[in-house]
Amino acid sequence: MSSFAKDFSKAMSQAGTSQFQEAIRQELEFSMKVELDKILSTAPQNELEHTKKDLEGFKKLFHRFLQEKGPSVDWGKIQRPPEDSIQPYEKIKARGLPDSIASVLNRLVVVKLNGGLGTSMGCKGPKSLIGVRNENTFLDLTVQQIEHLNKTYNTDVPLVLMNSFNTDEDTKKILQKYSHSRVKIYTFNQSRYPRINKESLLPIAKDVSYSGENTEAWYPPGHGDIYASFYNSGLLDRFISEGKEYIFVSNIDNLGATVDLYILNHLMNPPNGKRCEFVMEVTNKTRADVKGGTLTQYENKLRLVEIAQVPKPHVDEFKSVSKFKIFNTNNLWISLTAIKRLQEQNAIDMEIIVNPKTLDGGLNVIQLETAVGAAIKSFENSLGINVPRSRFLPVKTTSDLLLVMSNLYSLNAGSLTMSEKREFPTVPLVKLGSSFTKVQDYLRRFESIPDMLELDHLTVSGDVTFGKNVALKGTVIIIANHGDRIDIPPGAVLENKIVSGNLRILDH
Repeated sequence: MSSFAKDFSKAMSQAGTSQFQEAIRQELEFSMKVELDKILSTAPQNELEHTKKDLEGFKKLFHRFLQEKGPSVDWGKIQRPPEDSIQPYEKIKARGLPDSIASVLNRLVVVKLNGGLGTSMGCKGPKSLIGVRNENTFLDLTVQQIEHLNKTYNTDVPLVLMNSFNTDEDTKKILQKYSHSRVKIYTFNQSRYPRINKESLLPIAKDVSYSGENTEAWYPPGHGDIYASFYNSGLLDRFISEGKEYIFVSNIDNLGATVDLYILNHLMNPPNGKRCEFVMEVTNKTRADVKGGTLTQYENKLRLVEIAQVPKPHVDEFKSVSKFKIFNTNNLWISLTAIKRLQEQNAIDMEIIVNPKTLDGGLNVIQLETAVGAAIKSFENSLGINVPRSRFLPVKTTSDLLLVMSNLYSLNAGSLTMSEKREFPTVPLVKLGSSFTKVQDYLRRFESIPDMLELDHLTVSGDVTFGKNVALKGTVIIIANHGDRIDIPPGAVLENKIVSGNLRILDH
């Protein structure tokens, strides 16, 4: 922490110095306003209105950042949610479907969060354009799923992409290829906020441009920004006027997040006659999910608690699978009229996530973000639904990519389902080493994707390649030490094996 920030937080923590704290806050806010006005004055006429909205939004977020002290939750107030506030999916499914599925589908809008780049997987451009299965990208699969719904039930479910300034241009170019598909596709952009210097707490941007050396000066402020930017885009009002009632929001890289007709029916035709304004799909934690946000009861409201909000002494308790059994999948169903009401009342309350970054030149900055699920406490009659693990199939790494490309899953109308040939419904644990991090390196190392129907655990480390038609079963660990290389020969069947050392297969 910088000396300035230390002094600031020290001053903030000393009781009885509230006037002093307030003076520092006001000074910081004034300096920020001066800098933001300078930035705004560089905006060309056609970007002025848009930039003004972004900077106004940032100013509000910065104001809240200065007001907040310490961890945002009081651990003593956290309780397990009441039994009826998280319903098992089986109970929702047992209610069956309405006579007219089309009538409920026609009131739905599907929103995919499409602001992320593929950089963590070594790809340029939007992550949604990475090929995941038979040359199909995340975006292709999403369009196929919704087109299948619209054709099957003769409906008009639109797809909306929330882009960021990082993904907007590339995504729009690609959308032309779906112009003849039976899905209306809309886009809107997340806000563009300035990164601030960790020392001075002032923007590092000097003007509005975000190309060249200014690229690192801006960031999209997390998916919690959806409420304001969806509202500001005009799409929210448009869909309400067309009779749409709910949005189904999910990450575009979660291949399990398909439209679920049982959940939709539960929303439209609630058993007690009282509609939920917000439904969060949660699923049971495994050891791999200990960091996921969890639903708790807090001050008589359902509340999402993320690991970043937990006071340090309680982090291990938070990660415990026995106390907090579920985590948020970020598949959310939210009422459009409720978003409009809360947005107009400025009543959507989301905790601020302070995300520290170090830029290429070594400069330490912070970006202030919010998360879409954190707003659950602002909505009335919120509900958690404990869904099967199959609705949470995120592809964050090439290890995830190997799973979804393999014969563990079959693809039908854009939806992936676990193969019936697999005896256990659990997903194997796959850990590919750093030689596989980038998609192009990963693809080069597999001549074909191995048969993984009977796999439980795969760990691969070092310079390893796989020939065609390899089968992996049980627990397989392959470790090539530094300077060694292992080529798994075509047709090899590895069952409960550890392979290490050096195995070169050379053409002769």
